Amino acid sequence: MDLPVLGYCTNVHAGASLQQTRDNLQRHAVQVKRLFSPNEPMGIGLWLSAVSARELVQTRQVESFAGWLQDEGLLPYTFNGFPYGDFHQQVVKHRVYEPTWWEPARLEYTLQLVEILHALLPPGEEGSISTLPIAWGLPCPDRDQTLQAANQLRQLAQSLHALEERTGRLIYLCIEPEPGCVFSLADDAIHFFEWQLFRDDDANIVRRHIRLCHDVCHAAVMFEDQADVLKRYSEAGIEIGKIQVSAALRMNLDLLERPSSQTIHEHLMQVASFNEPRYLHQTSVRRPDAEGYIEEIFYEDLHLALAAERELIATNIAAGRRCGEWRVHFHVPIYQQELGLLSSTQEQIAQCLAAAPKYSNCRHYEVETYAWTVLPPELRPTELATGIAEELKWFKELWKGQN
Repeated sequence: MDLPVLGYCTNVHAGASLQQTRDNLQRHAVQVKRLFSPNEPMGIGLWLSAVSARELVQTRQVESFAGWLQDEGLLPYTFNGFPYGDFHQQVVKHRVYEPTWWEPARLEYTLQLVEILHALLPPGEEGSISTLPIAWGLPCPDRDQTLQAANQLRQLAQSLHALEERTGRLIYLCIEPEPGCVFSLADDAIHFFEWQLFRDDDANIVRRHIRLCHDVCHAAVMFEDQADVLKRYSEAGIEIGKIQVSAALRMNLDLLERPSSQTIHEHLMQVASFNEPRYLHQTSVRRPDAEGYIEEIFYEDLHLALAAERELIATNIAAGRRCGEWRVHFHVPIYQQELGLLSSTQEQIAQCLAAAPKYSNCRHYEVETYAWTVLPPELRPTELATGIAEELKWFKELWKGQN
């Protein structure tokens, strides 16, 4: 099987303005290409903030930008349309889920991305755009908000259908489930597609142009089985348009033999070193409760898990019970399985890669480790481009080994 279209997501680079976006692509992406794909074009999952996208269209720079990308050998086969604003401001947290899919600004931004992606893609290539899973999950969207989100998604599908009819270009939007959002689990996405998107006369158009983006890290954080998730999407008639190749932070205290309070303290201290203020780090903990029954607890950020779990861990140690496993939404380098006392969910990438051809026709794979700049210092590479290129090489070898 041929290697799929592969690249890395450029949301790792700051890009509040068009000039900043271009400067960082020149500084980092061009260097990644030299290290990973010196003789052939290299895919990038391009992120453009709403400000950058608007500037690109309104100042009519799309054609010149496309020419520059082509000259540098960078192929923007997919867009990350999830972060709307400045993804590298001092504190992002819940702001990344704004605007929601029931707000007109989200549709307007996405339509601009469609226009730009169509102009940047070579003839005959199809494109994908990933987007947020409707909104953050709390407060739960009301009926009117849900209907408006579905209506805007169907409106986008009609625009994409018209584009394909007019030009032959296939572009599809890929909704990306994420822990804590309206789509936290596969079941959430399936329910929305079945009840809000697939029940009207335009269902076939929606199926073609509204798909899912499967983020390996996100499913791992929620303790979902990669193959099972992809299988259930397939059975529901939902196509995977893009797979984001990513790994979550893991602390598995169940692997410790006779853990002492000191050992547990050392592990918790290392987990705490990932508790940084910019991004939200949703955390799932699977462990025995006070009576010994296994349960899964979800925390919307890492600091909340650290504050809540210490006492229960001490109780479980005293009772001779297992202390559980933590999975943290912190995108760590995919080529690193061991992270000091901690580890990653790297093995989930191979599981996803093995299952994807069975349950989807997905051709777009995007390495998305956006948190390089907020990793604990000892895990950061000297040069960002070196780390990104190493991830791409690692994934390429994994693909070849499985195919």
